[in-house]
Amino acid sequence: MKDFKIQPLADRVIVKPQPTEEKTKSGIILPDTAKEKPIEGEVVAVGPGKITEEGTKINMSVHVGDKVLYGKYSGTEIKIDDEEYLIMHENDILGIINH
Repeated sequence: MKDFKIQPLADRVIVKPQPTEEKTKSGIILPDTAKEKPIEGEVVAVGPGKITEEGTKINMSVHVGDKVLYGKYSGTEIKIDDEEYLIMHENDILGIINH
């Protein structure tokens, strides 16, 4: 993984969404308007963790390279070097995909 140009703050992560399927299993090609928004992606940058009001640091549960599931409308879309990414809080991530 290359060094990322943006360092997320606190409990934020940057996720590269996986591309959506262009066709259904039966071979029907989907137009852009019918495609589901991706809910799976790869973590490309992770913040240092959240600091509680008492000053305790809460470490991040996800790491760079993790494949994750997140809510359909989670995060804020950003574009870096013509590539689309999502920046979101760690609690927007629903789970880590283990293969």
